[in-house]
Amino acid sequence: MNYQESLKFIEESHKFGIRLGLENSLKLLELLGNPQDKLKIIHVAGTNGKGSVCSFIANSLQAQGYKVGLYTSPYLEKFTERIRINGENIPEEDVARIVTLMREKIEQMVKEGFAYPTEFEIETAMAFYYYWEQGVDYVALEVGLGGRYDATNVIKDCLASVIVSLSLDHIGILGDTLGKIAYEKAGIIKPNGLTISYKQKEEAVEVIKDVCKEQNSEYIEVDFDSINVKKSDISSQIFDCTIDGEKFENMEIQLIGDHQVNNAVLALTVLKAIRDKRGVVLSNEAIKKGFHDTKWPGRIEKIKDNPVFIIDGAHNEDGARSLANALEKNFKGKKLTFLIGMLADKDIDSVLELLMDKFQKVVTTTPDSDRAISCEELKSKIEKYGKEVVAIPKIEDAVQYVLDHAEKDEVIIAAGSLYMIGHIRSIVK
Repeated sequence: MNYQESLKFIEESHKFGIRLGLENSLKLLELLGNPQDKLKIIHVAGTNGKGSVCSFIANSLQAQGYKVGLYTSPYLEKFTERIRINGENIPEEDVARIVTLMREKIEQMVKEGFAYPTEFEIETAMAFYYYWEQGVDYVALEVGLGGRYDATNVIKDCLASVIVSLSLDHIGILGDTLGKIAYEKAGIIKPNGLTISYKQKEEAVEVIKDVCKEQNSEYIEVDFDSINVKKSDISSQIFDCTIDGEKFENMEIQLIGDHQVNNAVLALTVLKAIRDKRGVVLSNEAIKKGFHDTKWPGRIEKIKDNPVFIIDGAHNEDGARSLANALEKNFKGKKLTFLIGMLADKDIDSVLELLMDKFQKVVTTTPDSDRAISCEELKSKIEKYGKEVVAIPKIEDAVQYVLDHAEKDEVIIAAGSLYMIGHIRSIVK
């Protein structure tokens, strides 16, 4: 198969949907020689901030001179973004070669009575195989959905299990309370392991601590109280913090928003823990460079000036709150236009509740997904807030409309669906 054929092969497995459970992934990986067992992994689960935290970790290890795999989802513009080594996307020819090999293994497992693997199971197995084959030193591995039954959780061991900020998301699959969601995310905690968690709400903390006790895993909670933000604007942020008695000063990041400082301190806590408790050689200079070099597209990212055009992946309550805070801090008094498109299975009402009072004008569009809420239905929800709303089904037309109607000092914010903002990023860039 060539690259396009291999992408088509992966996408066609989409019809098998999301299937929670590890049996299939384990069989496919067994046929590939169990590459996941030969990797040193930092495993990251949670609702918001997984990608940023993985990226801070991967870039810091890379700055130390290691060869580092970074596995994230979804992609914004190109499939190959999801599987990276030292910042470089997996080459298209490697995708084609590995998927061709995997097709034979998939045919074999189906003959043996196993179910056909899902899209995410295939992609995750490909990542493990590629990282093993390329001889990476470490992998920053982002969970796809949940944790306990996620295809990434086939690993028997890891350097650290990391749980980022938790909020209600995928409630139809993971549960309708923070406790239930925390239980699913805590499924990545390994026996006799090391667990580093964001400062969660009490309901979630109890669940995570209980799982740590069961698994005899050391529990470390991030200390946000020591953070001192010295500079914060639309270009960068500089902060000091103290972690387990060690002071880190003038840490500069290019990611915007208070939540990104929290994500950085979580990543810093993870890096200090694997250095102190797992023997990973890592200097503070490498961490500083890794943090400064970290870019995470689609998270309060400015993609254009005149008018300023910002894209953000906010699609749930936590993400919307972070975006609202960043708008309040950086664009107070500015005229703001909102371009929004969402998936129907998201907590749309919470997102609107948090964001609607920030905008003068709103344009709704329909993300290119069979799970999308139509722009007309979204418009009728927004009109309840007394806003001027225009519904434009096609994303290209909606982008053109907001650019054509923007005043010189206006700020355009596009958010609601990661897939949609990736599309918008491609159009505007």
